[in-house]
Amino acid sequence: MTELNNSLIHQSAAALSAKLIAREVSAVEVTQAHLDRIADVDGQVNAFLHVNAEEALAVASDVDAIRAAGGEAAAGLHDLAGVPIAVKDLIVTVGQPTTAGSKILEGWHSPYDATVIRKLRAAKMPILGKTNLDEFAMGSSTEHSAYGPTRNPWDLDRIPGGSGGGSAAAVAAFEAPLALGTDTGGSIRQPGAVTGTVGMKPTYGAVSRYGAIAMASSLDQIGPVSRTVLDSALLQEVVGGHDPYDSTSLSDPFDNLVTAARTGNVAGMKIGIIKELHGEGYQAGVENRFNESLELLREAGAEIVEVSCPNFQYALGAYYLIMPSEVSSNLAKFDGVRYGLRVLPKDGPMTIERVMGATRAAGFGDEVKRRIILGTYALSAGYYDAYYGSAQKVRTLIQRDFDAAFAQADVLISPTSPTTAFKLGEKLDDPLAMYLNDVATIPANMAGIPGLSLPGGLADEDGLPVGIQLLAPARQDARVYRVGSVLESLLEEKWGGPLLAQAPVLGSSSTIAGGSK
Repeated sequence: MTELNNSLIHQSAAALSAKLIAREVSAVEVTQAHLDRIADVDGQVNAFLHVNAEEALAVASDVDAIRAAGGEAAAGLHDLAGVPIAVKDLIVTVGQPTTAGSKILEGWHSPYDATVIRKLRAAKMPILGKTNLDEFAMGSSTEHSAYGPTRNPWDLDRIPGGSGGGSAAAVAAFEAPLALGTDTGGSIRQPGAVTGTVGMKPTYGAVSRYGAIAMASSLDQIGPVSRTVLDSALLQEVVGGHDPYDSTSLSDPFDNLVTAARTGNVAGMKIGIIKELHGEGYQAGVENRFNESLELLREAGAEIVEVSCPNFQYALGAYYLIMPSEVSSNLAKFDGVRYGLRVLPKDGPMTIERVMGATRAAGFGDEVKRRIILGTYALSAGYYDAYYGSAQKVRTLIQRDFDAAFAQADVLISPTSPTTAFKLGEKLDDPLAMYLNDVATIPANMAGIPGLSLPGGLADEDGLPVGIQLLAPARQDARVYRVGSVLESLLEEKWGGPLLAQAPVLGSSSTIAGGSK
């Protein structure tokens, strides 16, 4: 890797934007540097399922030509024009396959772009490719992908979180400065925590879900993955806003997210520690970094208060009834008839039911089948009220807990994940142990509020990243960016630079932070 390429891949999106606008570097150079990085290390990481080199370079070349010509066209370019991005392979994209990490959609090409993709194209951000995920976003480790697991760039024997481990690993390994993910129960924030990146779940409805293959429609949310809080704010400003194609899209404008990230101040703010989301069951190193973050915020002028959300103890159980129920409904469309994989029964009559059964048996992995079965059972006659109905009542109680907590604090804070990244295969055969990784992130999805995870340091036991989660009331996304940028700055001042600068060697040939091959 050349010295220029090595320099470019370690720049934040905001820094790349400034260099591109000043024409200190070309969009083609920036895009090619990241494509070279993907070629160099992704054989070890497996963050990408598809690389979109030709189109990405064409978009970058177009940006360079417009800037070179000057005039109104150049002035009208978005600030992030020419800054490349990776996209979770759950978001439909014309010209690239969209597989959802499943054999049932292997090689499938969408006839239309998701709304967020249309916005990326309008901003002329080169799309580097599609990133790996747990099949249909069902998992916490990216081990349930039909195309092999993604590996954590900090330790290739460990998981990168899930379901969006591909997007987080791509950003952590400097294969992309930005990525898009989806978050149903923590699938942006938990990967962010274990890879030392920033992950943001916007308010439900703040970013259009049109074109995101649905897992659980009342919980899913598209959001940004980055290496800095400011970069996430910049990306959310690009892809956010009202969309008439999404019936759940919010129409009222939000406070400016980029301004909030650039002018953060916590003096006089009340920051609430959620009693139920730390302490017993959390790794000691995670607790230590969490307590250090609290002390930094206190020293910066924030008042730290403890709040209780007693119904959070039921959140995991309620989530794993509501989510599979919606999965059962949403995945019914994958029937082997309309599109995607079709498997014909080997013998007997050729009925639609038997084709559907053969197709789904061959095309879905074990975790998807597990959730479909659980959801179908929860929705069945005689059990609907006892299971699904009761879970929805718990959801209301969780929302009320948040309302009460936000009456006492401006933002809430907790560890993002109870532990650092565990080893590949360690929890693969224990679904309940796997589900517990999302215990701190699920409540935000149940209530539809924004949540941001940022790097909090390295755990004492294993030297792996710890995530700090910030939560705010619905529509107050700017508030989490404001507090997040302050905490990020305080932590980096303490460390002497970004957390990823402390990352170890990736494999045996190239370093993640500052090295070259």
